[in-house]
Amino acid sequence: MSKKVSGSHALMLSLIEEGVDYIFGYPGGAIMPVYDSMMDYQDKIKHILTRHEQGAVHAAQGYARVSGKVGVCMATSGPGATNLITGIVDAMIDSTPVVCITGQVVSPLLGTDAFQETDVVGISMPVTKWNYLVTKAEEIPWAIAQAFYIARTGRPGPVLIDITKDAQFNEFEFKYKKCESIRSYEPRPKINKDKIKEAAALINQAKKPYILFGQGIILGGAEDEFRTFIEKSGIPAAWTILGVSALETGHPLNMGMLGMHGNYATNIMNNKCDLMIAIGMRFDDRVTGNLNSFAKQAKIIHLEIDPAEIDKNVKTDVAVLGDVKETLPILTEFIEKREHSEWIGEFKALSKIEYEKVIKTDFYPETEGIRMGEVIRRINERTKGNAIIVTDVGQHQMFASRYAKLNTKRSFVTSGGLGTMGFGLPAAHGAKIGAPDKDVILFVGDGGFQMTIQELGTINQTQAAVKVVLLNNKYLGMVRQWQQLFFDRRYAETFLMNPDFITIAKGFGIEAKKVLERPELDSAIDEMLNHKGAYVLEVSIEKEDNVFPMVPTGASVSDVILEPQK
Repeated sequence: MSKKVSGSHALMLSLIEEGVDYIFGYPGGAIMPVYDSMMDYQDKIKHILTRHEQGAVHAAQGYARVSGKVGVCMATSGPGATNLITGIVDAMIDSTPVVCITGQVVSPLLGTDAFQETDVVGISMPVTKWNYLVTKAEEIPWAIAQAFYIARTGRPGPVLIDITKDAQFNEFEFKYKKCESIRSYEPRPKINKDKIKEAAALINQAKKPYILFGQGIILGGAEDEFRTFIEKSGIPAAWTILGVSALETGHPLNMGMLGMHGNYATNIMNNKCDLMIAIGMRFDDRVTGNLNSFAKQAKIIHLEIDPAEIDKNVKTDVAVLGDVKETLPILTEFIEKREHSEWIGEFKALSKIEYEKVIKTDFYPETEGIRMGEVIRRINERTKGNAIIVTDVGQHQMFASRYAKLNTKRSFVTSGGLGTMGFGLPAAHGAKIGAPDKDVILFVGDGGFQMTIQELGTINQTQAAVKVVLLNNKYLGMVRQWQQLFFDRRYAETFLMNPDFITIAKGFGIEAKKVLERPELDSAIDEMLNHKGAYVLEVSIEKEDNVFPMVPTGASVSDVILEPQK
């Protein structure tokens, strides 16, 4: 049954058909008809007014990452649309399903440099899975159906729909049909069982096999299938920064994090294994280090949904294309049940070295100043690994990803491939909206916090109980660390003269406290976690609190530095 409605009403009805319950956005002239129509659907879709369009797209990302749904954000034309671009790029690189809807000037003015006209379709084309300019009202249901199908299927990602203002006003007979396929778009590659058998044969023969797992497991909803696979195979496994919550951090086969600031054993063993099994990860340069010396001794198996990632960075011996939720159970069936006790013992020996040289100092420092690692340890002791952890970008991000205890699925949200400072606060808000029954704890530095600090206003307006742990060392810490290690301590433009964060938080109506000394820390953490609403806990951190281990840029993963060089 069809009914005659305006384009703006058709948009809302289409979003309802796709199961949308939240939109993060910011109104303006070119999207105003949609906002007017939205008033008639408040019982089905809630709009969250962010304080900046970048906050809207990052919040949509956080929502998508913890809920498993498609995040939706909305903005007006011109600067409103362009303010979304950073978040769109972030979502593209990190494979986050987001649908961005922007308003556009009326069709007759396209190409005339009208007020707030910008070719956002042209701008966003390289950084979206698909985008489309709607100039006729009757195109809206089709475009939305396509957008959601493309955003959520295969390797997920962002889609942008730009709608002219006249298309929002014009009326037509509304009908909605969900998209179930698109010619020439095959989001789920056909599974080749012969390739899976080849992979199984390599696994069964290997003496020192090693699994590297990434976010593909989470995106495919294959956490249970993955656990069954590793427990039957007995193979030690390590995760990329986006794959962290695919397997509980305390699992006996979970060896830790890969990459530039990953664990000592996980990096060293890249060049010691005889078989490397990469699952849902893309061999990013921060994981591999110098490709010329990465895992040259090993056979490589790559399980991946995106054919473009196969052999892109690392040459594979066996490529298993497909959704890991489908391919992993088949692979598990073909492998033998084994244990690799001696091989795992080699990981544990290296892990013990790292604990003595790095982790013990981070967790139980003898310095007067508070360290980031001990803050995370103390919070772990209280949350027992059941909170959702969100981070911004910087040193605190590496500490949190290394040390946060995570027992539940979809419980870690960070900006991986793009490394977007300012991501954390709005993403944490979106995460809390997407998982209202979970504790959401944001770790953020003083630099990134100030990039989107205005989103405290959004958090206050929605009364979302986001817990913000501001680790303040008065520096752009990660850049300062590099300057210390590689630029003779020439701290060029990394010192920050910060504002009074506590006064700012309270000005937004959010309870806040500052901790300067270690004896105050435990009670302050308890107060934050027990507080019913949002809370900002600022902790003054030792200035030269550095993240180790570290693989220098361009070095081999075997050249990992455990501690500062004398």
